[in-house]
Amino acid sequence: MKKFALIGQPLSHSLSPSIHRAAYHHMQLLGRYELLETAAEQVEDVIELVRTGEIDGLNVTIPHKVAVMPFLDAIDEDAIAIGAVNTIKKVGNQVIGYNTDAEGFKESLLERLHINTVREQRVLVIGAGGAARAIVHTLGKDGAVLTIVNRTMSKAEDLAAMYPFDVTVLTIEAAEAMLNQFDIVINTTSVGMSSFTNASPIKLNQLASSTLVCDLIYNPLETTLLKEAKSRGNATLNGVGMLVNQAALAIEIWTGQKPNRKLMEVTLVSEVRK
Repeated sequence: MKKFALIGQPLSHSLSPSIHRAAYHHMQLLGRYELLETAAEQVEDVIELVRTGEIDGLNVTIPHKVAVMPFLDAIDEDAIAIGAVNTIKKVGNQVIGYNTDAEGFKESLLERLHINTVREQRVLVIGAGGAARAIVHTLGKDGAVLTIVNRTMSKAEDLAAMYPFDVTVLTIEAAEAMLNQFDIVINTTSVGMSSFTNASPIKLNQLASSTLVCDLIYNPLETTLLKEAKSRGNATLNGVGMLVNQAALAIEIWTGQKPNRKLMEVTLVSEVRK
């Protein structure tokens, strides 16, 4: 039986086992997916379990997406550029790291917009953390016109400076005043979940009716930001597609097989609504 696992800390909130198990069952794959609570000092030991074949594939979540990188033999080009790894597999004698988060989001975005490329799409990214870094990388290399806003301007400026393409940095207030100039708005922060469920990361007063408003949060399925956008008549996109797609891409890396993404999505939504 194949063994796959998610490492991070804490993991009690994770719904990944449900969607992976649903995918494996449909694929008729004899495999199990476990949550491995992993402290910082245990990361290297867990990577060694992949090296020895005791674990066939790892997913990595907060706070270890960067911490795992020094213990890998090779890292995929996109993961290097993003500066984070969320999927690990042994290939031959090497343990290799990948990042499926960015591509997972892009696939969900393109599907929602019914387009094949984000080239020349004017995108506002809210936040300057790891998720923002992944989004800016994948959309920027495909030709999107990017702007970053963050409560701490210096973090946004540092993020923008990392890329070979131009990225504009604005204050929240400046972005709110010119919100009608963006085709896509993406929240990558935690505002809208847990104790912040009634909060929104940006005011939508100047939002154009044609703008797609996205939130990487999937629980709740509709954040305050998305509710407000929807009430204005705007199209919205939550984080369900990103989570499902990144998981599906990880399964493809591990097994070479394409799982049923629709089944995974239905499973995830059902779990969130419980």
